[in-house]
Amino acid sequence: MKTLYQQRGSNIRKTWALVLIFALVVIGLGWFLSQYFGDISILYFAVFFAVVMNVGSYWFSHKIVVSMSGAKEAGSEYREISNMLENLAIGQGMQKPKLYIIQDSVPNAFATGRNEKHALVAVTTGLISLLEKSELEGVLAHELAHIKHKDMLLSTMVVVLVGFVAIISDMFLRASLFGGGRDDRDNKLGGILAIVGIVFVILSPIIAQLIHFAISRKREFMADAGGALMTRYPEGLAGALQKIEGYAKTRGGEMRRANHAMAHLYIANPFGAKAKAGWNKMWSTHPPTEERVKALLSGQI
Repeated sequence: MKTLYQQRGSNIRKTWALVLIFALVVIGLGWFLSQYFGDISILYFAVFFAVVMNVGSYWFSHKIVVSMSGAKEAGSEYREISNMLENLAIGQGMQKPKLYIIQDSVPNAFATGRNEKHALVAVTTGLISLLEKSELEGVLAHELAHIKHKDMLLSTMVVVLVGFVAIISDMFLRASLFGGGRDDRDNKLGGILAIVGIVFVILSPIIAQLIHFAISRKREFMADAGGALMTRYPEGLAGALQKIEGYAKTRGGEMRRANHAMAHLYIANPFGAKAKAGWNKMWSTHPPTEERVKALLSGQI
């Protein structure tokens, strides 16, 4: 049975492996496009565009997320929660992240920021009113673990690359419909390359999304483990997850500003009960609450 520390190390290695695979898919896609159209500048542009998007996401992603969620920096009335967050951060030798509040009755929380010095934790008013102190502490510790493990940066990188692959795929499919490519594309080899390329372009966004979701699911288990380590009381976080799940089952649990772009950042799916139906269930970024609670209470994380 793995210890918390061993599991954390394992998850980190698996995450970097997935990111590497994703990067190879993007590079392979750019290379094929440049070969098919006989223009190496396409590959150069793809690399340049990816770098620009990543740099932009690194510096401004947290501001975009805050704006999308409607979060506001916590005032003095939330001093007790702010102190709780500060004590947890001090215990980990971390700089205290800023505390933000989302005016929403649905219990949820997320963390964002490019590093520990520029991080924030946001919680909904519904979470504050629903949870007991030990449970709220467990949620805050979970979000601190995301920051400590640099999940926010990794998640943003993957989101940007997923979008990048989708854009390039769309460009290629549009270009193929209106003609283009090398003069020998009607040859047998050219025809095979075209078929393989089109299939690859169609599958690339799907592969990218699957990798993105796999990372998100592993991140949640890893953050649960980190949060349990911080508080030394996994029952607190387990109780919080159960209450959040119960709210979704009985009251729907869909946040007013729920959106797919940042759904993976939240501790629980912001679409609530809708996350377990139809298309949302297939593409859910969160592992089942039952699995997370079982892992926390059994110590197998």
